[in-house]
Amino acid sequence: MIQGLYKEIVLDHYRRPRNRGELGNADLEESLNNPLCGDEVTIYANLRDGRLDEVAFTGRGCSISQASASMLAEHLAGKSHEEAGREIEAFLEMMRTEEREDLGDLVALKGVVQTPNRIRCATLAWDAFKRGLEGKANA
Repeated sequence: MIQGLYKEIVLDHYRRPRNRGELGNADLEESLNNPLCGDEVTIYANLRDGRLDEVAFTGRGCSISQASASMLAEHLAGKSHEEAGREIEAFLEMMRTEEREDLGDLVALKGVVQTPNRIRCATLAWDAFKRGLEGKANA
């Protein structure tokens, strides 16, 4: 029952992605690909007053990678740099360990751990965003 709901959440984000498209002159832009399956994603963000004012993505790949990028864009918009970093770490930790109900709909992606080679699909956009944030922190 609950797995069916989670599957619907992931499919909804795949079929109707949120914030899909390039952000011109983005403050943060980072691309990653998964050479094992061909998934690729580019994440974009604009920062305003220390917050992620806009978050968007482009890319192509399987339903899991694209749904995860959509969920990331929706989940991180409005967060501060620090909050976004904590949310990314919490998501990546959840994908390695236990479900975290405090992550809301993102828990729907936890189901992919049953197919270990799909975990990279779910974490691709998150890893790209993490790399982008770290680049901003070091700039």
